[in-house]
Amino acid sequence: MSIHVIQEGACGDGRTNDAPVIQRAIDQCAAQGGGIVVLDAGHTYLSGSIVLKSHVELVIETGAVLKASEDLNDYLYLSEQARQGSNHMVEVPTFEDCSYDGKPRQFFLYSKDTDGVRISGGGIIDGSEEIYYGERREDQIDGAFYPRIPLILMEHCTHLTIQNVTIRKSGFWTTHLVGCSEVEINSVRILNNRMMANCDGIDPDHCQHVRITNCHIEAADDCIVLKTTEANQQYGPCEDIVISGCTLASTSAAIKIGTESVQDFRDINIRGCNIYDSNRGISFQLRDQGNVEHVVISDCIIRTRQASSCWWGCGEPINIASINRKDEIPSGRIHDISITNVRCIGEGSVYLAGKESAPLEDLTLANVHVTLTKTSKYPITGYDFRPTCGPDFEPGKIRGIFLRNCVGVTSSNLKVTVDDSMKDFVDHKLLMENCLEDTLACD
Repeated sequence: MSIHVIQEGACGDGRTNDAPVIQRAIDQCAAQGGGIVVLDAGHTYLSGSIVLKSHVELVIETGAVLKASEDLNDYLYLSEQARQGSNHMVEVPTFEDCSYDGKPRQFFLYSKDTDGVRISGGGIIDGSEEIYYGERREDQIDGAFYPRIPLILMEHCTHLTIQNVTIRKSGFWTTHLVGCSEVEINSVRILNNRMMANCDGIDPDHCQHVRITNCHIEAADDCIVLKTTEANQQYGPCEDIVISGCTLASTSAAIKIGTESVQDFRDINIRGCNIYDSNRGISFQLRDQGNVEHVVISDCIIRTRQASSCWWGCGEPINIASINRKDEIPSGRIHDISITNVRCIGEGSVYLAGKESAPLEDLTLANVHVTLTKTSKYPITGYDFRPTCGPDFEPGKIRGIFLRNCVGVTSSNLKVTVDDSMKDFVDHKLLMENCLEDTLACD
């Protein structure tokens, strides 16, 4: 069945909360075993919280806008029952009464324990980010409270599809996927404020069999970030993830693993992505006890530049490191990483590091070219290890390619070019520190 909400009483005037009409249409489709709920073109549908159901497709037509309400009272709270396992929502008295335990309290679009949910149509989802503004800095807007409301929150969903929509102005994590399996996100544009802290693009958290393809994402913090958070560890590792054909720009990292990493990440393929105007390109920030293994990074172009110190990173095109967040919890191991056919242009190092007690093992570098050139107004200061229980920074000059605590390195056709604008900040094109192999060389 197909239901057009404008025919069911939705105003579509951008002022009236149309959530009750949209929800009624979704519930009606779900009761009939599935269907399509259409937001017709030419209208702006202001809405509070919406719960998506199994086998229901929400179609936001080209020329339609689904706009998140600017009134926080229009957002439902997840009850403690929902947060602990059941699919149940209730309103609770005040947000301020709730302490943060790693899970959001409210939502805009939400689904849990469902199969076959789809979001599509060519239209726009607008997150009304301005309602979350807090402190403003030179190049960052902090949130007025934390955690803010995720725009799309999907938990324990299978056969989930999000395609051919534009998502803009999210005030927090744009698409948080928790314990989801068999996910396809294709041809999605995410256009967030590059100053708005914590407005990640896509966050697969303990997810399996995920394909993120042909997307364009602009975000702060990270565009695509894989996580295994402590609050959701019942859902297992992040595995079988493909990220391909994407164009990405981030004030933090374009593609990241971590920093929440209590369980493993494995079988990850990142290929054919163009990263530009980013503080970090690809960053694995392993800080907890989870491990990373079987990762292929190939056929990417990465352009980076420094940002201010309120953002983690020092312009590294690739930064992969295991560092303890807490002294009492050793961070995990990194194993079997292949980086091939990658061009890096910017202000920071390719930095690849394990720990003395757990070296990075089985690393392949092939046809990797690094060009260091100064493009931003920010100083070149060294290396940024945040978050860590040790020193946050290692000041000093940088290297084009820097390997530290690595075992089993295979390399071919490495090239580092240092532009005149960077010569005062670079002391080695290639440096290996505490690595068993001593045969690496670069042009």
